[in-house]
Amino acid sequence: MLWIRTRRRRAANLRARAVSLAAVAATALGALTLAPQPAAAAPNYSGDPVQYWNNVLNGAIRTAGGAPGPLSRAAAMMNTAIYDAESSYQLRWHTMTSDPYLTAINYSAGWGIEGPGEEERVIGRTAYNILLKLFPDQTTYLDNKFKERFGTDPTGFDLLDFTVVGTIVKNAQDNRTADGSDDRAVYTPDTKPGAWLPTSYPDLPDPACSQGSQAATPNWGLVKPWALDSGSQFRPSTPGVYASYENLLASPAYADQVAQVRSLGAAGSTTRTTDQTAAAWFWANDANGTYKPPGQLLDITARVAKDRGLTPYQNARLFALVSVAMADAAIGEWDVKYRTPIDLWRPVSAIREGGLDPAWKPLSGTTPCFPAWASGHSAFAAAWAGIMRQYFKSDNVSFTASTDDPHSPVRTRSFTSFSQAAHEDADSRIWLGVHYPWDASDGYTLGDSIATWVFTHKMKASGS
Repeated sequence: MLWIRTRRRRAANLRARAVSLAAVAATALGALTLAPQPAAAAPNYSGDPVQYWNNVLNGAIRTAGGAPGPLSRAAAMMNTAIYDAESSYQLRWHTMTSDPYLTAINYSAGWGIEGPGEEERVIGRTAYNILLKLFPDQTTYLDNKFKERFGTDPTGFDLLDFTVVGTIVKNAQDNRTADGSDDRAVYTPDTKPGAWLPTSYPDLPDPACSQGSQAATPNWGLVKPWALDSGSQFRPSTPGVYASYENLLASPAYADQVAQVRSLGAAGSTTRTTDQTAAAWFWANDANGTYKPPGQLLDITARVAKDRGLTPYQNARLFALVSVAMADAAIGEWDVKYRTPIDLWRPVSAIREGGLDPAWKPLSGTTPCFPAWASGHSAFAAAWAGIMRQYFKSDNVSFTASTDDPHSPVRTRSFTSFSQAAHEDADSRIWLGVHYPWDASDGYTLGDSIATWVFTHKMKASGS
């Protein structure tokens, strides 16, 4: 009966191991949804997993809509978690070549060899659970995207949930608890000429921006940064270095700024070229239903990464760096918009309320519902370009970008460098009629500074 006793001891050992694993991961598993279910179909690991889940994220963004700050936060939360999960996988089975964002876990796999599809599972189960927390009303969509990749329900049992995924997800959530992103205090506009006003007019109706209290995410500049010391770390000087609305509006510099956007950004402009009009709409992606500015830049990142043949580990780091830079660009940009002496009114307000042309309309029709200075698109683009340039060790990388904007007359545009695309993105806001030139230049400088800070302080390559 020796074989019976041996089998009993082996079963007892397995039960003990399962109990031990459950005890270690009990807290982490509070972040996960688990139920033992068998696999329903063979997995479909076509294409890179990091790119796959960023495409899933963009789908969620299209459905969720909203201001760019929270969307950039979602991207940073998912991609830093993916990167730490992938770093843990590399630590366990291969070699880490860069620092984790929070931590890498040298997890026990319960056996001495790498499990089937383990890298895919670590990345996918981490991404799914983070997205489920960020977009709880999109469970059906996220479940379907998980099944599309793995051929099984996300609630199916996987030991990796106990050993690594649960802890990574919990770490990511804990790191952003009480980060200020849920501050819903409303904005009260200044009443001085030059200060931001809602931009809905009878001939330009915008129900989403008819009252001052509708100003989008006025407290986002106070959100805890991902890499910066504070949201004001790279705050630029006020427009034209004017510290009051009175001095600003009386300056020749302000008059020149308004004149430029009045000419180039008008709906019926005769000075804006056909190509500038195409670029204005190509980079817009302001409307809900699009992947918004952060999503467009993530999509371009995926295109470049695919062209360059990056591995999942390389992609995980690149997407995490890009996402953190954009998330901090949003925080820094919204600090500029709402927490400086100048909450600058939009061009449509400057031109109409300033008595220049009461019937002037921007190419965009409606205008984003927050102050003009400085440009969020410009900051996002510069932050993205700065990371891409430093990651690939060259600005001169050719690529083709795409757009979601339904008004764009073209679906793709091609570029020969990251900075070329980013500067066009920044300038496009002038051509769209929603920003002044100094909004674009100051936003660009801010985003570029943030990119350099992120790249030199977070997720650094070994030996750097």
